[in-house]
Amino acid sequence: MILGYAIALISIAVVAAVVCLVAALRKRSPDDITMGATLLVALLLIAQVVISIAAPFAGNRAAGDPLEFWMYLIVALLLPLAAGFWALIDRTRWANMVLAVVHFSVAVMTYRMLVIWG
Repeated sequence: MILGYAIALISIAVVAAVVCLVAALRKRSPDDITMGATLLVALLLIAQVVISIAAPFAGNRAAGDPLEFWMYLIVALLLPLAAGFWALIDRTRWANMVLAVVHFSVAVMTYRMLVIWG
């Protein structure tokens, strides 16, 4: 993992969580802003997959268990995709709350991946 990229991913996931939480507290249904934040986090995680595949070839190997790292990364990638799909179906304010929890979870999981890698 690249430290700067991981910090950016964690920061964007936390900001997305706050945006979705505010939308849920305002009793709004998922809109372009909350779904866009979810898409952005998912795209950043897809880029992290590419980085994680290329990093060992550049000499940046994981210090911890690679299986544990990849399981965190796969689950972290699936969370915003599944929650975004569910938010498209369930157009209530609770979908924004679920998105907020997912974004916070992605931030925590990314930090854990950084610890495993480093």
